[in-house]
Amino acid sequence: METTAHKESVESVGKLIDEAQEDAQKDKYLLFSIGNESYGIDISCITEIIVMQNITEVPDMPESIMGVINLRGKVISVIDARRRFRMEPRKYDDKTCIIVVDINSLTVGLIVDTVNEVADIPENRIDPPPRTHSGMQSNYIKGMGKQENDVKILLNVDSLLFEEEFEQIN
Repeated sequence: METTAHKESVESVGKLIDEAQEDAQKDKYLLFSIGNESYGIDISCITEIIVMQNITEVPDMPESIMGVINLRGKVISVIDARRRFRMEPRKYDDKTCIIVVDINSLTVGLIVDTVNEVADIPENRIDPPPRTHSGMQSNYIKGMGKQENDVKILLNVDSLLFEEEFEQIN
């Protein structure tokens, strides 16, 4: 399932993250795609990026939690971002990656379609998230990052899990 080019791409993005963390993590986001949309996560929340792994399903988990993986001897829960955002499921392919993040001192993997790049998005280029049809803001959207002619949906990693999901995997 994994191609050499994809593995090298993941490794090169990983090196960019390492370099960016050395520079200063302020205003730096890992950009990735889910469907046709671009998302970003503050790189200070990211532990690493790994290629897709075999996932062990665990009974009685919330729908967006696919199961667990063994990451160098540590068992971590894995969330499918598509399911979490109520998007159509998609078959995993050689571009599918797991972004390993820390959510409220818990290590979790986030499955995304493709990892793209590390980008600078200064605070003055971030607008608040739009209000939903109910008039409330999505708690897991930190803001809307403007980059050239594009808008990136910047995620608040600490809010990606609902409280009951957090309690189930913690």
